Amino acid sequence: MVESCFICDKHSGKIQTAGTVIYQNEYIYVGHIDSNGEPNYLGHLMIDLKRHVPTLGDMNFEEASTFGVTMAKISKALKESENAEHIYAVVSGNSVPHVHMHIIPRYPNTPKEYWAPFAVYDAPNAKMGDESEVVSLCERLKSYLETNPHE
Repeated sequence: MVESCFICDKHSGKIQTAGTVIYQNEYIYVGHIDSNGEPNYLGHLMIDLKRHVPTLGDMNFEEASTFGVTMAKISKALKESENAEHIYAVVSGNSVPHVHMHIIPRYPNTPKEYWAPFAVYDAPNAKMGDESEVVSLCERLKSYLETNPHE
């Protein structure tokens, strides 16, 4: 763990974020994005690598395999459980140099001019929610993943 890393601090329990853990294993952690007390865009998830490495190319084979499979599973869970019509996946590493991927759903009836990873937040019908709605969504996704482990 690196002392000044937000993601390492989240995994160690030093900081609390929105929702509950959706999935984790020895390599990755999946949870909901936190908007610092503001309403959250429902379903904006983070897949974090547990080991502190700065880029996708720094992952070992087991981490990369788990990361990819998890990305597919959580994307399917958002489509099936939350009725997302499209899933965006973004890795930038500009603000936090610890491998993590933003998984951002686009919901039905989102106007086309908002069809981009972070633009969906600004759509007039954006699905925003408070902490209780985030927790409910996390629990639904967790349940979906446990019920459909091989999808």
